Amino acid sequence: MEVLIASKNPGKIEGAKLAFAGYSDVFSDVSITGISVPSEVPEEPVNEQIMQGAINRVANLKKYALDNGISADLYLSVESGITNQMGTWLIVNMACIEDDMGKRSFGTSSGFPVPDRYVDEIISSDLSVLMEKIFAEKDLRSSKGGISYLTHNNISRIDLTREAFGMALTQWTNGEKW
Repeated sequence: MEVLIASKNPGKIEGAKLAFAGYSDVFSDVSITGISVPSEVPEEPVNEQIMQGAINRVANLKKYALDNGISADLYLSVESGITNQMGTWLIVNMACIEDDMGKRSFGTSSGFPVPDRYVDEIISSDLSVLMEKIFAEKDLRSSKGGISYLTHNNISRIDLTREAFGMALTQWTNGEKW
C-alpha cells in the first residue's frame, strides 16, 4: 500500500508508520513517503483552523501527486494547533486521511493544557518557539516534541501523531460496520 503524508517531519512520518503498524491485520506492506506541502493556515492554527489546515494539506498533497505523476492509495496529513472549544486551552493534533475517491476521515490526539499566561505567545508565534525557549532546546518539533519535556518523556510528539492517525484509520479498518 502506497501512502503519502503531507510532511517531511520525521516525527509525523514515524507516528503515521506506527498507526498503520497497529492495524497490521488490515494493512500490509505499507510504504509511507513524506512530501512537504503548505497548510494555508497560520503557523499556529487556532480552533477551526486546525482542521482546515489538515484538509488543506491533503488537498495540496493530492495536487502535488497529480502534478508529478505520483500515485498513492491514501493521502495523510496532521495539523497541530491550539483550541479552547472545550472551555480550556489545549494543544491537539488533527489527522486527515483521504483516498482518490474523496472518502475522508479525521482523528484527534489527546489534548494537553496550556497555561493562560502562554496562550497569546503561542497564538502569535508557534508552540515550538515557546517550548524551545522554556526548555532551552532546539528543533523540538522534528523529534520528540515539547510534550516529551512536559510529560518527562512519558509521551512524545510521535505518540500524539500515532494516536491521531490511529483514530482517523478507524473509518478505514472497519469496512461498512462504521
